[in-house]
Amino acid sequence: MATAILDLDLEQLPTVIGGLEGYRQALVLFRLRQQPLARGMLPVVDGRIAGAELRDLMLSEVGWSFEDPWLRIYLGLGAAPPMACKLPSATVAICTHGRPDDLHHSLEALTRLPDDGQELLVVDNRPSTEETRTLVGRYAGVRYVREDRLGLDVARNRAMREARNDVVAFLDDDAVPDPGWLRALLPSFGDPLVLCVTGLTMPLELETEAQEWFERYSGFGRGFKQRTFEWGNTNPLRAGIVGAGANMALRRTVMEQVGLFDEALDGGTPTLSGGDTEMFSRILASGYRIVYAPAALNWHRHRRTWDELRRVLYGYGVGVYAVWTKQLLFEGELTVPKLALGWFWGSQLPALLGSLLKLKGSMPADLLFAELRGCAAGPWAYLSSRRRLQQERRKGHRAARSGH
Repeated sequence: MATAILDLDLEQLPTVIGGLEGYRQALVLFRLRQQPLARGMLPVVDGRIAGAELRDLMLSEVGWSFEDPWLRIYLGLGAAPPMACKLPSATVAICTHGRPDDLHHSLEALTRLPDDGQELLVVDNRPSTEETRTLVGRYAGVRYVREDRLGLDVARNRAMREARNDVVAFLDDDAVPDPGWLRALLPSFGDPLVLCVTGLTMPLELETEAQEWFERYSGFGRGFKQRTFEWGNTNPLRAGIVGAGANMALRRTVMEQVGLFDEALDGGTPTLSGGDTEMFSRILASGYRIVYAPAALNWHRHRRTWDELRRVLYGYGVGVYAVWTKQLLFEGELTVPKLALGWFWGSQLPALLGSLLKLKGSMPADLLFAELRGCAAGPWAYLSSRRRLQQERRKGHRAARSGH
């Protein structure tokens, strides 16, 4: 049975929630006047959840995390103080590859965001049909760009170059922005050292066992406290803790200050993932800051089938080790082997032993083995992808010199 998703405001908790037949439990997001504060799980009994259970869960999960927004509201202090400088202009970019059905839902929500003058951009990565172009054409004000070189980081770089505004906010084609998403991403750019802001990503649905396990083991959420990451408090080699590419915004000047996304990484290449984490790592290593802003909320549709989930976790394993391979071999980060060993002994091996011993709540072994196989494939995947990219660039340079 599936898990229902409930989005509730603390000031309007219902006395009872019904209509949950077919669900065994509910994932509850608690907010205070749109500000996400906490999440928790409740069992569903006979298709219902009682208001008393909601209040008990709220008290246990929210605790005092509501103190700052609550005090500001009830002491008449209003919202957080406005930034001294004007908010930067934004381009919202969706990089997509052959998923027009998902893209449709993203565009529907994106075009309903408050109009603050943002530019809307879709980068269609090596399309095999005209479906995406046709779909985008139905939305006034959404600009379509075709990028024929395959690769998510290739598409991201194209978006960075095409964007006409100061900040590029990236949204996955299988993610839906909350109404306040973009407005919550932008204020932190008032700090000139902030090159990137990430947000909170919640599951759009948990209708299948695969989606439930993804959220449990590898979900995109990073908590409900705003945090600033920089060299002094975060190891750049552990940059995955700052957020995910499904919900991130970058200054366009990152191209000059840090460089573009590594096109040997992420979807469409042998490395399968890792492009966002590697960019986060470079930002931190260069002395700049990344802010995690949980008020910047979006909703992600996780892959629905077990085979898809296995492929996703395999790809994540490949991506992590591909990034570490780059950092070890080409950037001289000699602590990478220690980091990899710590992850294996401290997390992966205990999880695998728990699964093999059939401990309650343990991760299914086939998913853990998929991730480990990906880790083993990561180093060669990065070297292969890097070599292929260099060959493509040499071919492009030769073609340019010959005038073709």
